[in-house]
Amino acid sequence: MVKRLYPLLAGGGILLAVVTVVTAQVGGDASLNPVSMTISQYAARDEGGAIETAMAVLGLASLALLAGMRALGAPVDGWPARLIGLWSVSLIGAAVVPSGTAWQGDVHGVLSAVAFVSVPAAAIQLVGRLGQDERWKAAARPLEWLALASGLGLAVITYVALPGHGVMIGLVERLLLTAEVAVLGVLAVRLAQLAWGPWLRERAAGRRAGFLVHR
Repeated sequence: MVKRLYPLLAGGGILLAVVTVVTAQVGGDASLNPVSMTISQYAARDEGGAIETAMAVLGLASLALLAGMRALGAPVDGWPARLIGLWSVSLIGAAVVPSGTAWQGDVHGVLSAVAFVSVPAAAIQLVGRLGQDERWKAAARPLEWLALASGLGLAVITYVALPGHGVMIGLVERLLLTAEVAVLGVLAVRLAQLAWGPWLRERAAGRRAGFLVHR
């Protein structure tokens, strides 16, 4: 039962975080521009606290995803587990330390940068491992494309933040975050399939057998 709980916590948390962030920005202050403002800048000026809450929820959901993958014997030990854990802790830390004062902004910026780098690095590590595991092989190909998209996103946001003088940095950051959350989503979906699939098939087979007996 515990193994089947992990994908619910992971998938539900990821979905809740995404919906919360999108809702907060769509229904937020019209003077805030998500194209030119980073998520941290947007959250600092949006007094609702929804984005910080979503970051914390996403971090906790990612920890549930990692625990679930370990419980089902996914080849995640070593650097992939460390990197996913680092992503999770960095997100939770960034949610706790908002970018308000100067020192808070510095800490928040470092935590956000660590988080953004961690998921693509973990995805790159996992592609080969999942491809060699029959149970997780189905997630390897989409993960490979998302790892590539995340890597390109990191390169673009680095350029935009430095020589690009922050032009459309908010848009680039949100696209990068979308790719990284999609990485987690692919893993969460496969985790759910492995955790719930056998149980659902067993229940379906039992119902069919009962139906045939009572005919």
